[in-house]
Amino acid sequence: MAELAFRDGIMDRIRLREPRFDERAYLFVLAALEFCQQRLEERRHINGRELALSCRDLALERFGVMARVVLEHWGVQSSADIGDVVFTLVDLGLLMSQPTDTRDEFVDVFDFDQAFEREYPWCGALSV
Repeated sequence: MAELAFRDGIMDRIRLREPRFDERAYLFVLAALEFCQQRLEERRHINGRELALSCRDLALERFGVMARVVLEHWGVQSSADIGDVVFTLVDLGLLMSQPTDTRDEFVDVFDFDQAFEREYPWCGALSV
């Protein structure tokens, strides 16, 4: 039901502003924001680095070895893309930011190849 409400009017506004990403990328970033908050002792502002890392962790938890494929299918190919998703949501008033928040906080937080392939738990099993 939440997806339908999100899709009905808001997705049209999002597509006009930033058509590069699938609507599931926006829903995923919102889920990662909540995922991050749940891991804290108390709710607070989440900075770009924290949110990007939470996106990585949630993707690995939800999609496992397919995490990179899923994110890239949605158009998200770097941590900088996560920032673009976030700031589209901010620009449309769906998320709030602080004056110190910037897209630069998301740049090079993690490398997709490293996070989703080289550091994936099964990779260590192949090392001798």
